[in-house]
Amino acid sequence: MARLFSVTPYQALRRARRTGQLQASPPAVLAGSFIVLILIGTLLLVLPFAQQRPFGGFEAFFTATAAVTVTGLTLIDPARDLTHFGQFVVLALVQIGGLGFVTFAIIAALTLGKRVSLRYQALALEAFNQTSVARIRQTALSVLKFSLAIELAAALVLTLWWWRHADLPHAAWMALFHTVSAFNNAGVSLYHGSLALFAHDPVVTFILSGCVILGGLGFTVLADIHQKQSWRKFTHYTRLMLLGTLALNLIGLLVFWAIESGNAATLGALPLAEQGLASWMQIVSTRTAGFTSLDITQLRESSLFLLIMLMFIGGGSLSTASGIKLGTFIVLLAVVRSYILQRREVVLMHRTLGPETIQKALALLMVSGALVCLGTFVICLIEDQPFLFILFAVVATFSTTGMDPGLTTGFSTASHVLMVILMFIGRIGPLTLVYSLGTQQHSRVRYPEAQIQVG
Repeated sequence: MARLFSVTPYQALRRARRTGQLQASPPAVLAGSFIVLILIGTLLLVLPFAQQRPFGGFEAFFTATAAVTVTGLTLIDPARDLTHFGQFVVLALVQIGGLGFVTFAIIAALTLGKRVSLRYQALALEAFNQTSVARIRQTALSVLKFSLAIELAAALVLTLWWWRHADLPHAAWMALFHTVSAFNNAGVSLYHGSLALFAHDPVVTFILSGCVILGGLGFTVLADIHQKQSWRKFTHYTRLMLLGTLALNLIGLLVFWAIESGNAATLGALPLAEQGLASWMQIVSTRTAGFTSLDITQLRESSLFLLIMLMFIGGGSLSTASGIKLGTFIVLLAVVRSYILQRREVVLMHRTLGPETIQKALALLMVSGALVCLGTFVICLIEDQPFLFILFAVVATFSTTGMDPGLTTGFSTASHVLMVILMFIGRIGPLTLVYSLGTQQHSRVRYPEAQIQVG
């Protein structure tokens, strides 16, 4: 990993003065862009006219980081503590952070009629998880087109629905804020208790859960569906993501509903139809969106562990979701299945997976698991809270889900700083790892094979 950032800041500045260009690797540019965006957001949120109720600079920094990384965790109440300007700042940070700073840079370059440089191409390939330079323009335009179309359509429906009980400007603002937050898998809500007020409302539930699912599928999947509109013509990856998303959501729904239906503090007190709506929204949102339709602190431990697993898996590649990614999880299942069946090749839906794909999946699992374990261990040393709730908070932070088990505001400053680091790594770290695996230099030296006992 050190090779990615082998150029020191001093060397980079010297090269910039000599050549007129700043030399940096794509992961470094991505990370730097997000840091700049976070700092701009922090400066805007500390302005007096952004705050309805005064809060400090660290709270503003934490909120800006959570918005840019589409985590959604806050140390403040956006509905109570932010003015309309402050809420707009959070919304803009979520939109830019969700769609990606690089997307807007590519769109701006294309709009100005400039040729995308090789450095921008490498950066776009990294951000879009693509291997073809020729598809950069098409992918970048698709990201913006699909995002705006989905968000505006969903916002229009919710505006008309909420207009029945509120004036038009307020209904339109609430609809726009929540659809953008849902599509970008941020989970920031302007309602107290998140979406618990709408557990009985099928329109709100299905509109926002639909935005979460579409944002979590990935833009390559959406583009493939839009272009081909036929199951037989879909790519192998598109079909895999659609089936995986459906299976994970339905299995999670049934298991969660079965566990919590007898819990009077959550689903047990609701009618059967509302139980289904609340369970569906909770399961769909758990995969990195972060909205809550129930009181998380009242869930049974088995339900909490189920949500932890769903958060850790996350959504699709090139999406607004994070986690280890659904594709990674499916590849790992295929590896286990091939080992159990004693097959030499890993086969998935009549396709053989290459060793690079398997290595990437294993590396993402190990690195992500190690970071979650380390973060949980450190916070356990700092805070005197139940282990399962701390693990929940750490996974929610690293996977940029932002679902709060009620501990975030009670944590110490040291834990908050660690959560900021986990949010940033959870959003940027996997890109850096993928770039490292993709640019590694292959040595010509070959060593004798070793036999190591495993299992």
